[in-house]
Parts: sequence; structure tokens; C-alpha cells
Amino acid sequence: MGKVYMIFTGGTISMRIRDTDHSVVPALSADEIMQNLLAASIYDNLETIEFSKVPSPSLTPLMMMEIANTIQPLVDRDDVDGIVVVHGTDTLEETAFFLDIVCQTQKPIVVTGSMKSSSELGFDGLNNLVSSILVARSENAINQGVLVVMNDQINAACEVQKTNTLTLDTFKSLDYGPLGIVDNGQVIFYRHMNYSRIKIPTSELVDNVHLLKAFSGADSLLLDHLVDHVHTSGIVIEAMGRGNLPPTMLPGIKHALEENIPVIICSRCPSGRVLDTYGYEGGGKNLTSIGCILAPYLNGQKARMLLIIALSISNDFDYLKQVFDIQEPV
Repeated sequence: MGKVYMIFTGGTISMRIRDTDHSVVPALSADEIMQNLLAASIYDNLETIEFSKVPSPSLTPLMMMEIANTIQPLVDRDDVDGIVVVHGTDTLEETAFFLDIVCQTQKPIVVTGSMKSSSELGFDGLNNLVSSILVARSENAINQGVLVVMNDQINAACEVQKTNTLTLDTFKSLDYGPLGIVDNGQVIFYRHMNYSRIKIPTSELVDNVHLLKAFSGADSLLLDHLVDHVHTSGIVIEAMGRGNLPPTMLPGIKHALEENIPVIICSRCPSGRVLDTYGYEGGGKNLTSIGCILAPYLNGQKARMLLIIALSISNDFDYLKQVFDIQEPV
């Protein structure tokens, strides 16, 4: 049995309720969290790395790159079966997707966390850790990409999103459902992921990429500010429906494109793909005709992550279009 490395970043799983004000705050070390598991022989050969102790809103893309750089030499070793990254849930899907693009391995990389702190009834952290270790050791999880394991469900990093602020089953793949489950100690896969996986090995990031959300009456004010005063490298817009925008945003988009700033279009809808169906002013066909790039199945936060990574290689239109087109289902 090879090693499984447990990389702890912080999050609710490491928190307790503070008596003075009844707020949830960081409290537990990685070793304290793991001590309840280490007594059982099934969890032999676990190694713990305490990467950080921060809530996940504090994690940045540069820190995600550091996590990837921590993982890569470990998965390159013959004595390592897999990796479990323990993470706060607010940005968990972004880190999982980031690792799926950057890490070069067929070995299982599993990202997990907890919706409840260790002080609360129904603390789900230990069960999620157990299930994640089982998946990381499973031969069935090899070459499945980075996986998110929560509430005994196995989801693909490129498909899953946090859908509820509270519930234990918050992480869902809304379009296709989970890849599988962990049931009575068994790791069961029902299907393979529905996307071709793009890999972009890089050691640098272009982090000044911004995410905007379209709304009724939206204009070009924020777009112009990003172009003229922030000197952004890329813009992702969560558009309406299939990828449509108010025509009042078009001057700002054209301004960005004229400055060689890529504009990526995804949808603010929680599921479904964007497609250049509509030809009216501001419609998806109109947007692609002026040089916008569609991100067919990605939400805004994931499209931004992919653009951050891709821009470290090139901002060439054809390259970026290929990067986002490759997210089509296979």
C-alpha cells in the first residue's frame, strides 16, 4: 500500500465555535484533525502536510499554484498512491479546477472539506476525510482527473460547484450528476467525466483577470474602468442565458478587444452551456463575431481560473479559443 499525502490548507474542518462571541474560527491543527483516523490500520501510510491554516476566501491563485507545486513532486514518486487536499468550501471548486488543469498525473488527487465545524452536531469533516482517503487509494480513481469528495459523493472538478450555503450535499454537478459514490467502504464509479481535460503545465500566473456579472441595464462603466485604469489582462463576463448581454455593454467590450484584452463569455445561470445562438445586438452570435470567446460549460469562477492559467502561456486569440473550445463534452 503506497502513501497518501494529506495536504491541509485550513477551512471549516479545522474550526471551532469560539465561546466569547459564538463565531466559528480556526482552531485545530492538521495533526489534531487526523489523530482520530490514525488509530485504525486502514489508514496506515498517511503523511500529513500542513500547508496553511486559512479560511478558503483567503486562498489566492498564487497559493493554489503553491499547492500544485507541492503536489507535483509527490505524485511523481513511485511510493505515493494519491493526494487528499483538505480545503475550505467557499473556494474549493476553484482550487480543485486549478489543480485539474495544472497538475500532471494520472494518480488520484482528491479535494475535500467540511460544511460544519468540529463544534457542531453532525460534523461532516471526518466522514469526508475517510471517503477521500478511500478514493485516493482506489484504482478506479486513476486517470479520472481531480475529484471533489463530499457527503460520500464523487464529483469531477470541472463539473462540480457549491450550490447551497449550508447543506451537506452542497457540492453538485448540476448538468450530469456525480461520477460515483463511496458506499460502505467501497468506491463506486457510475460514469466518467463528460469533458475532455485540458492540461496547461505552467509555473507562472497572470493574476489580473477580472470577473463581471451582467444584469439588466448594465453598461460599459466597469469595463472601461478595467481597461483604462486597472490595466487588466483579461475579462470574464457572466452573461445572461445562453450568453447574451445588454447592448449597452458592447462599447466597453469592443474597447477591451481593441486593447488586445480577451473577453470570455459564460452564463450566470447555474447550469447549461453558452452558445452563440442569438444574432441580435448583444446576443451570443453578435459577441463572437466581434471577438469574444465562449466558455461553453464553465461558471464564472472556473472560466476566470482557466483564463488566468492560459494567459501565462499566451493571449493569442486562436490559442485561447482552442483552450476554451476543448471544454466540449466527449
